[in-house]
Amino acid sequence: MRAMILRRQREPLVLDEVPTPQPKSGELLIRIEACAVCRTDLHIVDAELSEPKLPLIVGHQIVGRDVATGKRVGVPWLGWTDGVCRYCTSGRENLCDRARFTGYTIDGGYAEYCVADARYCFAIPDSYSAEEASPLLCAGLIGFRALRMAGDARRIGFYGFGSSAQILAQVARADGREVFAFTRDGDSAGQEFARSMGAAWAGGSGDAPPEPLDAAIIFAPAGPLVVTALRNVVKGGTVVCAGIYMSDIPSFSYDLLWGERVIRSVANLTRRDGTEFFERTRGMRIVTQRKTYALEQANEALSALRGGEIVGTAIIVPSAEYRVPR
Repeated sequence: MRAMILRRQREPLVLDEVPTPQPKSGELLIRIEACAVCRTDLHIVDAELSEPKLPLIVGHQIVGRDVATGKRVGVPWLGWTDGVCRYCTSGRENLCDRARFTGYTIDGGYAEYCVADARYCFAIPDSYSAEEASPLLCAGLIGFRALRMAGDARRIGFYGFGSSAQILAQVARADGREVFAFTRDGDSAGQEFARSMGAAWAGGSGDAPPEPLDAAIIFAPAGPLVVTALRNVVKGGTVVCAGIYMSDIPSFSYDLLWGERVIRSVANLTRRDGTEFFERTRGMRIVTQRKTYALEQANEALSALRGGEIVGTAIIVPSAEYRVPR
């Protein structure tokens, strides 16, 4: 099969022909139809996340067909847990110390095929195409976990309005919440995009919202935004850090935290998050703005994401001429 291979971090991916993976007991061989690009992919390639499996096929928002049954499945970031540690046995498998992750310690979706543990895959609603569904597998699931950590906040700020925020804005609006979107200062196109996805207000990250926020979710990997968000949330408000990587958070005076404000991080996801997300969104249709790239254009997609050029989500689509695995 064809795959884009990361041989060394901080170097471009390389298009190569590699053996089609063979599933072990309990695994599915999946013919990949689409794989959405996540900022985590960029953190892995750029060595902001260390110690990936190398060589590696990145990508963890995979939608494809189980070769054995033809059923459509989705493969998320969480690929395996031990099931016996104190985290797994207390409903916190996302914190398992031995967990394995798709596109990081397990080969992922920038390829024509992948294998995945069947227990960690999700059924994908037939109402979505593969390209439509792929951003839901991480941008949607991690964002949903972050939204729940924000509690019952009615006015919620999103710092960074990309793939995850465009999905969560729709869920939040359906819940009757007001969304306030913060983009890079001067990014008028990004702010217009946020308003088109349902944000009640959109401005630069340095702007103050028109009303105090009950909670804020930070999607951008910029530590100073934590301090900014603390200034803009009410007493008792929560600031949720939704990314797997963030630059250093500057020191700040205690009065910003005082008043029972809370800073929380989101670490990975659980299978329960996926089940509840798809159940929550069953009665609505999530719309995403996307830009599609061929498999061999994966480096271009990553470069565009790195440069802030992607509005919505980048999607990697393998060749339509799928070959039968050998």
